[in-house]
Amino acid sequence: MKSSNKLVAYNIDVEDINMYKIMNFKELADLYKEELLENVLPFWIKHSQDKEFGGYFTCLDREGNVFDTDKFIWLQGREVWMFSMLYNKVEKREEWLECAIQGGEFLKKYGHDGNFNWYFSLDREGNPLVEPYNIFSYTFATMAFGQLNLATGNEEYADIARKTFEVILSKVDNPKGKWNKLYPGTRNLKNFALPMILCNLALEIEHLLTEEYLNKVIDSCIHEVMDVFYRPELGGIIVENVLDNGDLSDSFEGRLMNPGHAIEAMWFIMDLGKRLNRPELIEKAKNTTLTMLEYGWDKKYGGVFYYMDRLGYPPQQLEWDQKLWWVHIESLISLLKGYQLTGDIKCLEWFEKVHAYTWEHFKDHEHPEWFGYLNRQGEVLLPLKGGKWKGCFHVPRGLYQCWTVLESILNQK
Repeated sequence: MKSSNKLVAYNIDVEDINMYKIMNFKELADLYKEELLENVLPFWIKHSQDKEFGGYFTCLDREGNVFDTDKFIWLQGREVWMFSMLYNKVEKREEWLECAIQGGEFLKKYGHDGNFNWYFSLDREGNPLVEPYNIFSYTFATMAFGQLNLATGNEEYADIARKTFEVILSKVDNPKGKWNKLYPGTRNLKNFALPMILCNLALEIEHLLTEEYLNKVIDSCIHEVMDVFYRPELGGIIVENVLDNGDLSDSFEGRLMNPGHAIEAMWFIMDLGKRLNRPELIEKAKNTTLTMLEYGWDKKYGGVFYYMDRLGYPPQQLEWDQKLWWVHIESLISLLKGYQLTGDIKCLEWFEKVHAYTWEHFKDHEHPEWFGYLNRQGEVLLPLKGGKWKGCFHVPRGLYQCWTVLESILNQK
């Protein structure tokens, strides 16, 4: 399968493209594009917008009917970001821009306490329900207003994004602030999720930051992800929590593994590696993707486990063996980027396996949008299309990423 006819830019082998057994890249690109534009996005445009009070419904049943009207800030921000990003990068569709603006205006008015501390949830009318303890309300508000600024040119949105980003960085050492329930000083842990998100967030709002400031944030994020949470002594896996001095902790939290988190982070790192022209960083991220997939793959039933214990003990999360939509979609992105940027055929082999599992089990072949929660055997646990944790984000973002990366691979021929 090797050939001297190499694609110089990213070392992709033309023979791989022509001969790999399932890889009709054009058909795959069209599949992901059509699913995004004809199936998933129309579902959210039609069913999620609250035309009376503003913002979005995310608790939608299999057919798109609203079953709860509470509004969760991180999902509100994600949907604003999604339709702003698509307007900026795919097509100037007015319905996408209108959808993003109305959600952004709702967030601006009701989503925070006046000092850009973003609540976790609101009722339908915009009254706060849960205090601003969750840092991811802040991160997705930043992403939302950064992209909305690009879409509209409205400097008020840029200001919200900048100020919220400053609040995030001020909370890095204690993201939950006064709502942190852990007793201080006994077992001080830091979590992988925030530096992981910041790897992506920094590039999302780079148009709002000075180059010096941006580079400082990027360097810090890469160090945390690839030097602190990445553990070569454990075979190159990424752990979810370490002690604040960087040591491993033999505890439930310290042994916790979340393969999907690690794999998602690796395509953020690949994007940074490409931007910084650091092929060794891309290679390390690609190898970590493959390592984490091998580590997290359910050898009996297929799919990637949600949680694991790095020493093989019973995880404390009772949902540990569920198969979740976002884990598999993020894996598809990382595998395609890994192949695009390194030419490693192992990425295509894993892509074939994950693609087949994902489209067979998560796509609803009778109604639009995808299922989110399967049991270990791959059967649908919850037929909802959106809820407290699943919104208009991982499915459409994943479809967009896979479509555009597949087209990029084709264009490299």
